[in-house]
Amino acid sequence: MNIAIVGAGNVGGALARSWIARGHAVCFGARDPNKAEIQALVKSLGARASARDSAEAVKSAEIVVLATPWPATQAAIQACGSLAGKTVVDCTNPLLPQLAGLEIGTTTSGGEQVAQWARGASVFKAFNQTGAENMSGTTSYPQKLVMFVAGDDAQRKPAVLQLARDAGFDAVDAGPLSAARLLEPLAMLWISLAYRQGLGREFGFALVRR
Repeated sequence: MNIAIVGAGNVGGALARSWIARGHAVCFGARDPNKAEIQALVKSLGARASARDSAEAVKSAEIVVLATPWPATQAAIQACGSLAGKTVVDCTNPLLPQLAGLEIGTTTSGGEQVAQWARGASVFKAFNQTGAENMSGTTSYPQKLVMFVAGDDAQRKPAVLQLARDAGFDAVDAGPLSAARLLEPLAMLWISLAYRQGLGREFGFALVRR
């Protein structure tokens, strides 16, 4: 599968590593794809990785992944051009400065806001509920970490769930995109445990079935 990842930070890089290991091709979309750190990341990932400006990266992509800081997300979507007809996976969380909480929630969500910015796209919320280390390192846990996927497009959701499995997660359908109102606070819980409760980043959530 051809995947465009808009954002080449920790989350984007970790997901790319996992997906390339499973045979996918990844093209990073960036404002300046020739930046030294982006080119170093591409080189470290091998022949299945590349970087282009965002509009070029998403053009031939089967799935577009948003892995940007929340304040940069609207501009990043605009830089992609039209995303109508595309499958867009939103990994962002609408965090306040200093991780003080969520900027929006309860009656809407960052995922639903992304869907408004990316009109005509099938938007899914996923890969926002744990730290970047777990995006490429789930095998060190005694059981798979869970990754919930929320979105309205039933025909396209299986492909997003499969990407979660390919990244090593126990992929679980969380329902419609409005369930992002639940998944973003779940991410805030992970952040609070990691940074405020002193748990560190080497943990994740799992779904235990009987």
